[in-house]
Amino acid sequence: MEIRKYRHDDLEEIIALFKETVLCVNRKDYAQNQVEAWANRAEPTRWSVSLQKHLTYVAVENGMITGFGDMDENGYLDRLFVHKDFQGMGIATAICDRLESETECGSFLVNASITARPFFERRGYNVIKSQEVEIDGVLLTNYVMKKRR
Repeated sequence: MEIRKYRHDDLEEIIALFKETVLCVNRKDYAQNQVEAWANRAEPTRWSVSLQKHLTYVAVENGMITGFGDMDENGYLDRLFVHKDFQGMGIATAICDRLESETECGSFLVNASITARPFFERRGYNVIKSQEVEIDGVLLTNYVMKKRR
């Protein structure tokens, strides 16, 4: 597995990975209408800008993007997703390790899904609060989680 910096030409594959992961992997913790609203949230122009602005890494295996993650300069982990067929192989850990090691801040913050919460707890993140977020009129539960360096 290769971990490399994001390139603009990765955008289409990253959005497809995001949508498929949410619709398949997160479906175990969320209702169908919730994952559909969430998956449709990926707006290419907005994502292109933020992925280029943030510190963004992709994991690649045999020319295929198997995961990606991005963090802003303040330590906010915006996105961390692994392809549905590559779950549990250490990809999220490798990307998260890279992002945390290259961001100079005292703590990290993430809005973790129900599905991702155990992953972040194993990494030392603590739940600050549970919250309901609205996407296109649909409510989803997630957790504000924080980790100190």
